[in-house]
Amino acid sequence: MPDVSVVVIVYNDADRLPTAVQSVLDQTLRDVEVVIVDDCSTDRSFEVAQQLAAGHPGRVRAFQLPENSGAGGEPRNVGIQHTRGRYVMFLDSDDVLELNACRNMLEAAEETGSDIVSGLTVRLHKDTRNQKRDEWYAWLYSTTRTLESVTELPDLFVWDTLCTNKCYRREFLVERNLLFPKGMFYEDLVFIAEAYLAAQRITLIPNQVYFWHVHEQAAVKSVTNRRHEMTNYHHRLEIHRRIDAMLAERGLAEMKLAKDVKFLKHDLVLHLRDLPFRDESYRQEFAELSREYLASIAPEAYERVQPIQAICAYLLQQGDWDHLIPAVDTLINRDKVSSPLAEHDGRIYWCDGYTDDPFGRDVLDVTDLGYHEKPVNQLFLRNQLTRFAESGRSVSLTGRINNPLGIIPPGAQLKGELEFSARRRSLQTFHFPVRVLRHEGDAIHWEAVADLTAKLRPLGIVDTIWDVRLRLDVDGVRTTSRLTVADTGLSGGLPVRPRLSRMVADRLEPHVSAKGHLAFRLVSENRNAERVQELITRGVRGRPGTLAKTGYRKAKELRKKVTSGDNKLRAYHEVFSRLPVKKRTVVFESHLGKQFSDSPRAIYEEMRRQGLEFEAIWSYAGSPKDFPKGVTLVKRWSLPYLKALAQAEFWVDNQSYPLKLTKRPETTYLQTWHGSALKNMGFDQPSLKAQTRQQQAEQQRSLDRFDRFLIRSEHDVHTLAKAFRLKEKTLLRVGYPRNDALVRARQREAALGARERGPLAAELGIAEDKTVLLYAPTFRKAGGRHGRFELPFDVERFADQFGDRYVLLVRSHYLNHVVLPPTVQGRVIDVSARHDVTPLLELADGLITDYSSVMFDYALLDRPLVFFTYDYDEYVHEGRGTYFDLLEHAPGPVVRTEDAFHEAIKSFESQALEYAKSRKEFLAKFGEYDQGNAAQSIVDQFFAQWSR
Repeated sequence: MPDVSVVVIVYNDADRLPTAVQSVLDQTLRDVEVVIVDDCSTDRSFEVAQQLAAGHPGRVRAFQLPENSGAGGEPRNVGIQHTRGRYVMFLDSDDVLELNACRNMLEAAEETGSDIVSGLTVRLHKDTRNQKRDEWYAWLYSTTRTLESVTELPDLFVWDTLCTNKCYRREFLVERNLLFPKGMFYEDLVFIAEAYLAAQRITLIPNQVYFWHVHEQAAVKSVTNRRHEMTNYHHRLEIHRRIDAMLAERGLAEMKLAKDVKFLKHDLVLHLRDLPFRDESYRQEFAELSREYLASIAPEAYERVQPIQAICAYLLQQGDWDHLIPAVDTLINRDKVSSPLAEHDGRIYWCDGYTDDPFGRDVLDVTDLGYHEKPVNQLFLRNQLTRFAESGRSVSLTGRINNPLGIIPPGAQLKGELEFSARRRSLQTFHFPVRVLRHEGDAIHWEAVADLTAKLRPLGIVDTIWDVRLRLDVDGVRTTSRLTVADTGLSGGLPVRPRLSRMVADRLEPHVSAKGHLAFRLVSENRNAERVQELITRGVRGRPGTLAKTGYRKAKELRKKVTSGDNKLRAYHEVFSRLPVKKRTVVFESHLGKQFSDSPRAIYEEMRRQGLEFEAIWSYAGSPKDFPKGVTLVKRWSLPYLKALAQAEFWVDNQSYPLKLTKRPETTYLQTWHGSALKNMGFDQPSLKAQTRQQQAEQQRSLDRFDRFLIRSEHDVHTLAKAFRLKEKTLLRVGYPRNDALVRARQREAALGARERGPLAAELGIAEDKTVLLYAPTFRKAGGRHGRFELPFDVERFADQFGDRYVLLVRSHYLNHVVLPPTVQGRVIDVSARHDVTPLLELADGLITDYSSVMFDYALLDRPLVFFTYDYDEYVHEGRGTYFDLLEHAPGPVVRTEDAFHEAIKSFESQALEYAKSRKEFLAKFGEYDQGNAAQSIVDQFFAQWSR
């Protein structure tokens, strides 16, 4: 009796069958048999199978069905009947097994006694140049694990629905009468669902076991590449109904919900992508099939998928094609805004028409996506091609650019141009003016004529695909869109004159790109074109071409290696650090390069104020916008950044330069830090205490780079300095340079007996009679349906209750992002994008925070504070812990519920006196060295000799 029987099914695949069978015969586990089942092929498949059986007697047997079954289920059923092994596996004729697959799976099965052992599938895209690989739901196979029931891991049931990457105990299959449905596509979904639910033990192994060969350009498409066929979709829905029945019969509601989520975000999406290119009858049939099944989807599933996936499913169920087809455009092009949007009661909806349906209102509410907050240059707008016509040498194009929420006002000055660019980068681009631009409310109508024959001159071989974009200037601000084709007819072709050779291509032919956009490709009407192309291809694939391509790929690979993390470190230590240190050079960085702010900014500005002669280098991460002029900007982790750090005389930052960079002895590192500590830091954190000695030593080496560490109170000495294991000589008791402005503001206020608001209030549009509150919470892990930090209170309720007296400024942590609904405009203002928090603190009449170190800075102003600690127990006791009890030392009311928060705001004015003593004690304990001259003191100590 063989250890493992591998059932190989085949239909009209004579050429690839031997490779599949050989992958079984070559297994390192020798006691393996092959059972080939031919589904009544019309080619030589069964003849090849018989030859393989004759060539390997006893190891290979071949069988044939009397008539074609129409799918892969029945051949596998027949195969199971003929197997003799203790375990059974399945293999398709166009795929192969990994060399050790049978051995690894058998050993796991024998060791654990599992009914099913499952391993990792790797998809190989055979049509791509380098056979692109992607691992099939690899997170399921990160480690070996054994399940007593599939309910322990619903993701396995929901996502890994393949039958081919598994090894089954044969007695289990026979006893449970596990068979594939006959004559249906996606037959393995039902089989594996039944198998999962029946198995008393399942083992997952992290080994690669199955190579799934993907042939997207094959003449005969596989089932997964024929999704546009209605039979395909009909079978998919029927398979899902059968699985739903299994789950309902067993009362597995949570598994059903997880499966519903997968259907909305995966199965349905696969078919929706084709809808814009199908005719009316196809769409109607598709909707009819979908409607009944979508009615069985749990409403909770819509909350667990991406908004656009839920929107498409809802609109499909409503049969609303006018809104669904544009929504599918966004489904395909994730960032595209393809609907005009609608505003009702201060909320933003994908479209009008469903506000009376509570479920539809929830699904279509896209307020949290923040479309209403973005300027036109940050929006990727749908541009629907409405007319395509060719005349002689030119193409006439007409379209409509979506205008969501009227972001392009009627009186805006509009200017546009069409851009034709070769898809391969660094090649040519040609521009044509847009002759007509007309505002039509929810869209911008445009018309253009492009004389492609006269003006577009492709090279002819390397630039065969040309993309089209429309660049629209709105009052001087540019937005770029692609031309969505949808159901607009394309035909014909225009003559062109390639620069290299007209023998390969002499016409530009329109076509639709994979994402539904207008593009053109070079084709030829020359009868010899195919022959010429074949010769060129042969040359490219021949020795000269191979040498050229090899050189190019090596150059690319070398560049990739040079810019990899490890080689950047080598460049820093072995090359840049051997260059001479450049005197009077300072590299500044704030919050890992994300901002021009904080104490590094204050020191830089004080150096400029004193007129010192030095080279200022600022690092940035992301956009260099809002960084100062007249400095050298280097992108964080780039080679220029590493070179600048290696040669700098001073490093000045508030968090940390890359941990693995060794500081040269000639370089002085001024660590300003970014706030006093409430929560445990450094080696006081449980996670760092749990590290190995080697890991702790590496961490300590990065901290030992600090030559000076700024201190603003003895509290910092007992917390931060101790947690970072800093020597006394490193500590610089001068306060925080960023707080100099706050100290001076308090001094001015005391001298004048009144507040000075300054220009920021007017810039933000805040009226003189409004009290300004600043909400500045600490960092939170992003959550919520859209993956953003959600405010812990109802911001609309706050605005309605307090908006007549207060303006609330919201500044999220620099690693978080919030979105405000349009209803609170003017009453609640998002100021998170502002780099520096200090001017906001100076402006605010009161601060609302939780555990943020901003509390220590704001205390310098002697103004009211409110602590909204809605998750206090979780944060303090389940997190990394705190250095002191905030409830005992807070210089203001500590509230935990929204109602208590509102009560604290109502009593805001009385808090100035009520907590005056607490604020004074708090400041004495946590801000004793902030005297308003920290920046000057540091500049005088370290940089005064650089005066001109």
